[in-house]
Amino acid sequence: MTGPVRESRYRVEGMDCASCAAKIDTAVRRVAGVEEVSVSVTAATMTVRHADHDNIGPAIVRKLVGLGYGLMPLAGEVSQGASPPGEHACCAHAHAHDVAGDDRGHGHSHDVRPAHSDHPSQVGAAANHVRRAESWWRTRKGRLTVACGVALAGAYGVGKLFPVTEPWIFTLAMLVGLLPIARRAVMAALAGTPFSIEMLMTIAAVGAVFIGAGEEAAMVVFLFLIGELLEGIAAGKARASIEALTALVPKTALMEAEGRMIEVPAESLPVGAIILVRPGDRFAADGVVLTGESGVDEAPVTGESASVLKGPGDAVFAGTVNGDGALRLRVTAAAADNTMACVIRLVEEAQEMKAPTERFIDRFSRTYTPAVALIAALVAIVPPLFFGGLWQEWLYKGLALLLIGCPCALVISTPAAIAASLSAGARHGLLIKGGAVLENIGKVTAVAFDKTGTLTEGRPLVTDILGFDRAEVDVLSHAAALEQGSSHPLAQAILSRAEADGAALPTATDVKALGGKGVNGWVAGSDLFLGSPQEADRRAPLTAEQKAQVTALHGQGKTVSVLIADGRAAGALAMRDEPRTDAATGVKALAERGLRVIMLTGDNRRTAEAIAGRLGIEARAELLPEDKQRIICELKSDGYVVAKVGDGINDAPALAAADVGIAVGGGTDVALETADAASLHGRVTDIAAMVRLSRQTMRNIYQNIAIALGLKGVFLVTTVAGVTGLWPAILADTGATVLVTINALRLLRTPVEP
Repeated sequence: MTGPVRESRYRVEGMDCASCAAKIDTAVRRVAGVEEVSVSVTAATMTVRHADHDNIGPAIVRKLVGLGYGLMPLAGEVSQGASPPGEHACCAHAHAHDVAGDDRGHGHSHDVRPAHSDHPSQVGAAANHVRRAESWWRTRKGRLTVACGVALAGAYGVGKLFPVTEPWIFTLAMLVGLLPIARRAVMAALAGTPFSIEMLMTIAAVGAVFIGAGEEAAMVVFLFLIGELLEGIAAGKARASIEALTALVPKTALMEAEGRMIEVPAESLPVGAIILVRPGDRFAADGVVLTGESGVDEAPVTGESASVLKGPGDAVFAGTVNGDGALRLRVTAAAADNTMACVIRLVEEAQEMKAPTERFIDRFSRTYTPAVALIAALVAIVPPLFFGGLWQEWLYKGLALLLIGCPCALVISTPAAIAASLSAGARHGLLIKGGAVLENIGKVTAVAFDKTGTLTEGRPLVTDILGFDRAEVDVLSHAAALEQGSSHPLAQAILSRAEADGAALPTATDVKALGGKGVNGWVAGSDLFLGSPQEADRRAPLTAEQKAQVTALHGQGKTVSVLIADGRAAGALAMRDEPRTDAATGVKALAERGLRVIMLTGDNRRTAEAIAGRLGIEARAELLPEDKQRIICELKSDGYVVAKVGDGINDAPALAAADVGIAVGGGTDVALETADAASLHGRVTDIAAMVRLSRQTMRNIYQNIAIALGLKGVFLVTTVAGVTGLWPAILADTGATVLVTINALRLLRTPVEP
């Protein structure tokens, strides 16, 4: 397709299973001007890339309304050249949406509400729309099921009172539920899905009436509607887990305007606005704290259970909960781009991206339904024609086999599990960009970590204080006095240690920074210098013992600053970027799962080996970005499935080269965009948690496939053998679908831990 391309996103009402998604996909692809379609049954969303023509949107709406679905546009429609769908400013990552149309479908009684609008405000509102689940009996699907049940009960009553009416009274009861199903069967066939469950259901019910099984036909239609209703309820529960995140953001905020606080809608807050968050309130926007100090509960966004202390300059997220202090903050992101909105959008888009297993199941199901329909026809015709079987008996068996031919349980087995897993991960701060990524994480056999900011805290800490000529407390306080006002990382490390130890800081005068050497000044009447050991030795020669101590600290990968006081070596401070508190636990968890762990860093070899030695892993040091990328490629050529974990711009090439790229919290935008997954709170243990979640998900998928195929296989045999009939056949379809969905929902309650 040439010319400008537009990407439109919709909320689809009434789509409750993967066969629905396939039917929608097939229908929309037939609309002239449509280039690509991605449908997520679990998120109930659809993304369409199409030519930039105003008549295509209404054509899509008409097509889906005809199939019995409602459509609501979501915010985020953009015009573009040829970029792939699903790319957003927050945590963007381009993926090709491989959602092929097929010849299957699954019917439902859909609540038709074409809530489309061209008004920008209405489209924007739809983006923040939280669907409130209607009671099942108020939905159109529920009303149809109740009406069919009442008609069936009435038919039984009338049939008992007036037996002569039985041949036709059950047919009338059946038509109450079958007519809407038959209408959708015709519409689906015209839209390119002839082998839909509606069509199979219609043929089976009408055929049963013709062979004198009208009572069973009516019951089968009623059981089908009950199964569809249960399936819709189960699908709604799966969606509610991620939709609930939207409700965490308050609807209003206290904004500072003209010297006073006014209450305004949270979605109207502009970037740069000043808002007040009272103790106990939720944050209405992402922002930076201007004044105040308080503990913040970040569990809704990061899954971090412990409260995090926030003060001036610290970032806060929408949806998190303020503690016991009032905070005044500046808004840094609009409502549509805040962290919570990004998480929801990323998860919904990820659910549209099919995993390899899901794509295989899709291809298999395209031949499964026609094959079962052919078997049903052979079962109904061959025995009476060639082996003297009774037509009524074998037609009945053939009709029952038709009902087994729906692949719904099989098709939903993978996306239901993946959607539940993605939602569970997102609620704990683990963002995984699609089913393919989720599946690949479980296959990883080697993990390459960046050092600074990933395995380590990303800032130096004072690890050792040596007193040569003065007490250690004086060495620390005098060094901190010299460093007051400096923004250098080493100076900040010294000041942080002094604050943590409660050291008193005397006044420093005539302080001067000596480029590349250190800093000097006067403190408490003493002429002080704090700097490199080489410069300190030049000013006041160190003893052999002092040099040995400094050398030993250097051997541990530490940076040493020596304090000189009045021409004598007063002491020294050693600093190093220390491993995160959970680094050893996270690395051990990966090793226990049989993964090779390696550290790639641009830092010097001595420091890298010291950190790697403490963590018990191998290290490659003094690497440029292209070196990291080369090592990743070497690992892959050796047969490893490699995950690269990093947070900086220099990690981007290696993240892109790895089988799975994982960005950690606080990482740069480049790292987040390049990565396939992200950990919002940046714990090393999150990597092992992702691997565990992936492997649990794959086990769940295999269980679902076994349930779907096993039940159908059993009923296929028992139907041909004459043990079961129409009623069990429909239960084999809808029952298996409900069981598979419920099994997948177990992942929502699975603890996300290493």
